[in-house]
Amino acid sequence: MRKLVLTCIAAGAFVSGNAQALFTYGPYSVAKDDFLRVYKKNNSINKQPDMSEKELRNYLELYTLFRMKVAEAEKQHLDTVPSIERELNNYRKQLAKNYLTDEQITNKLVKEAHDRLKENVRVSHILISCPPGADTVAARKKIDSLYNLVNTKAKTFEELAEAFSDDKGSKVKGGDLGYFTALQTVYPFENVAYATPKGKLSAPFRTQFGYHILKVTDRRPDRGEIKAAQILIQVSKAKGEEAVFAGKLRADSVMAMLKAGTPFYELVTKYSDDRFTVNDSGVMKPFSVGKMVPEFEDAAFAMKKPGEITGPIKTDYGFHIIKLIAKTPLQPFDSMKTQLKRRVDNDSRAQTARDIFYDKVKAKNGFKEYPENYTEVLNRVIAIPDTGAKANTMKPEDFRDMTKTVFTLAGKNYTQSDFAVFLNTLTHGTLKGSRTTMVKDAYSLYVNNVVTDFQEHKLVEENPEFKNLMTEYRDGIMLFELMDRNVWSKASKDSTGLKTFFESRKGKYMWEPGFEGAVYKFKNKATYDTGMLMIQAGKYTEEEIAKAINTNDRPDGVAVQRGHYEFSKYKEATLNDLQANKIKTIPGENGAMTVVVAKQVYATPTAKTLDEARGYVVAEYQDYLEKQWNEKMRRDYPVKLNEPVFKSMVKK
Repeated sequence: MRKLVLTCIAAGAFVSGNAQALFTYGPYSVAKDDFLRVYKKNNSINKQPDMSEKELRNYLELYTLFRMKVAEAEKQHLDTVPSIERELNNYRKQLAKNYLTDEQITNKLVKEAHDRLKENVRVSHILISCPPGADTVAARKKIDSLYNLVNTKAKTFEELAEAFSDDKGSKVKGGDLGYFTALQTVYPFENVAYATPKGKLSAPFRTQFGYHILKVTDRRPDRGEIKAAQILIQVSKAKGEEAVFAGKLRADSVMAMLKAGTPFYELVTKYSDDRFTVNDSGVMKPFSVGKMVPEFEDAAFAMKKPGEITGPIKTDYGFHIIKLIAKTPLQPFDSMKTQLKRRVDNDSRAQTARDIFYDKVKAKNGFKEYPENYTEVLNRVIAIPDTGAKANTMKPEDFRDMTKTVFTLAGKNYTQSDFAVFLNTLTHGTLKGSRTTMVKDAYSLYVNNVVTDFQEHKLVEENPEFKNLMTEYRDGIMLFELMDRNVWSKASKDSTGLKTFFESRKGKYMWEPGFEGAVYKFKNKATYDTGMLMIQAGKYTEEEIAKAINTNDRPDGVAVQRGHYEFSKYKEATLNDLQANKIKTIPGENGAMTVVVAKQVYATPTAKTLDEARGYVVAEYQDYLEKQWNEKMRRDYPVKLNEPVFKSMVKK
């Protein structure tokens, strides 16, 4: 039964117009082409679909039943169930991400990324932090003043970076970030880096981190990718020059052994402190520019032939002895296109393609803004007190009187109060930071959300592939809900029906010959002796015996199980071994002992109670309910097959 649901989730639902009808079910019909599309989709994995009459009829039997159940789900309006609505909305949003972009722009971005990968850029920068939502005035003023100081040569770029940059990692190096290439930093930063000539300074620009001034200090052809192995002699800075000296001696000693012929992998095992590679002969993951510290990277890329060894190379981590395994140049565009497309889709540059797509959607659907009405909302937010009991708090009801339009899309007006509700949800009613910036950012996000939601729903009308995928998913989750209500949950919740079903088949659920009682598995003779004294005393429960033996320093002294055992499944004992209320000891391996205390021994099959057989009964009751329900569906939605149309699909 669950297999049918999964098959049908993949199958999907299709509605025909004037196409040739293959079959009707009740008042509904399915076209031949629609059925074939579903059939081929589910029967053509790694092979041509089997178009024999037998296979087509078998699938038709499943598919007609599926269509009946989907029709029933629609009749019951299951797509309006809140949990299903939420799941459909989440799926639509996730699926739509692949469609809400400009494909031509994406292709250009992919090609641009490959072109940039051919070159490494060395950059220094000064960062004045200004995260999203923060006041931009002070940060912009500061970066402009630093830019002017550099341009007038009042101070050097390096001096200003060391004194004022908020990038702690690079400021101590005069702002130097080293070499990098495409797809290694946020797209706006990458754009400026590749657009700035060597030796030149960029104008101030903003990223999500704040305001930057950027200086390009070098450009070089890309080095490709390298695979290497290393022996790391770790040295802690905190231990001073003596530790550095000792590390150098140790690294020189290892290098001497390599030159004397000791295999690299043996020395890795004995001496390397790199816990990530020590068990893999020192082999590291392949890396390209910007992935390693410069000293290590330069030494590794300087080697020419596989097998070449260099070092010891000193870095902040210690001393490295590096062995070249392979060098791989940048691959041609065609061989990297798919990989780059995936990286671009997950990179900040993907927003560029989305923005262009949104602009097209807006233009196509009559998007128009009313800035003066937006400004009224902004002014009211700015006017909210920042002192007192209600300081820096907003409520949507305070904006209900604001009914002017802030923008229109596809003939629908989005009002000031609509935007205020969104702003309240976004901020949780608490105003922080610059209110002008906060409202501006919230408005941009609101417009994007409205455009996205609008286009997600339009996709169903405009994109057949998207429509089919959404319909498939909708039908699948509705059917799952319907099956749960009529079969799966009903079987376990309908206690009266389950009991009646069990009583009508009581003789089917039987215990084979066996025993009922407790089985003790003692770890050794010491725990066995202790346990036997307590068992023979006859006044302790299984739990009390286990608690007395399994102490903190010996938690596994005994394992105890109580239940009904069948001789066919419990091989340690037979009918001849056991007697009711008698103790039976069965020696095991390595001193282990098993003790069986049988309360009852059954020489013949005995009936199970409903609780004892519940798992089997529920499963069979589900099958029974499903068969009954399937028959009802067939009565409610009688199928009429157009045999000539069906025959036209058959290929021997």
